[in-house]
Amino acid sequence: MSKLLTPLELKVMNILWKLKKGFVKDILERWPEDPEPDAKKPAYNTVSTTVRILEDKGYIDHKAFGRTYEYFPSISKAEYQKRLLGNVIENAFGGSVKSLMSALVDADKVSDKDLTDIQDLIDKSNVD
Repeated sequence: MSKLLTPLELKVMNILWKLKKGFVKDILERWPEDPEPDAKKPAYNTVSTTVRILEDKGYIDHKAFGRTYEYFPSISKAEYQKRLLGNVIENAFGGSVKSLMSALVDADKVSDKDLTDIQDLIDKSNVD
């Protein structure tokens, strides 16, 4: 399950993480509105194929109801986020969390409140 998700796969996973379980039709019903004016909801077959790819990658599993399948995540969102962040730190920042934080600060992606909250987390983890 080391493969990262494509944007379409991640959209499907985000829906399944919210639903906890669902059929392809349920995923389509929950499909978010795209801010792009010409963007369309994907076809049923596109979502169905994406779900099968996610299952092949080990991100979801299914329960059969006759010829219909109900899908559910086999990895939590938090676990995926940990793996994704680990991959980004390792591959984009040479394993350096300091380089990641520096890039976030330089890009104005971290507020003063964020820095205070991060420091609080560090302080709490040092107490334990």
